[in-house]
Amino acid sequence: MPVSSTSLVERIARVIAGRVVSINAAGQDPSAGDRVDSIWRDYREDALSIIRTLREPDPAMAEVGDLEVWDRMIEAALAEAGEGVRS
Repeated sequence: MPVSSTSLVERIARVIAGRVVSINAAGQDPSAGDRVDSIWRDYREDALSIIRTLREPDPAMAEVGDLEVWDRMIEAALAEAGEGVRS
């Protein structure tokens, strides 16, 4: 499996920013790459909210995966973003 060199928070924030500004989604910019580069940080909190929601996998996810590994992976993404690990 490929491993990204970009943090999960940044990747999600960039997707959100792209959806806001790109003509391919809700925006008007036909070439939004530079704009996304300049504004993705504005969507960091949205990205963190999404990752926090992923702490609890749904039944289909739980059925096929290792819940302890999932929990560690999500907590690692939050810790990398400066969020405290929950107890």
